[in-house]
Amino acid sequence: MTFQVELVSPETITYSGEAEMVIARTLEGGDIAFQPGHVPFIGVLAVWSVEVIRPDGERDVFAVHRGFVQVAGTKISVLSDVSEESSEIDVERAQQAKDAAEAKLSQNDEDVEAADALARAELRLQVAGI
Repeated sequence: MTFQVELVSPETITYSGEAEMVIARTLEGGDIAFQPGHVPFIGVLAVWSVEVIRPDGERDVFAVHRGFVQVAGTKISVLSDVSEESSEIDVERAQQAKDAAEAKLSQNDEDVEAADALARAELRLQVAGI
């Protein structure tokens, strides 16, 4: 049994297709896995990866920078500010962003913007397999 999944950001639809399972991380509940028949659900997403397990068993991994996940019937919608497939992540750019954020945090460890930038860069690198 499968359900329809869409990962959508303001720029594009990152993924649209069938899946057997979707794994995400919410701010309120931590990691959560959705399978067909899941109860209706709405959650706020953390800066973390979303894994889509397709019917053939292959996994697609996406870097998601906040947003919402909704389960309604046979459909899961992930709406986020940014979602990037692992193969489309610019590793060099992510490493530069990480280095810049770490430099800012070394000067001011309470810099919230730098901490957020560091979390996003580390996520991109993790999803890219670095």
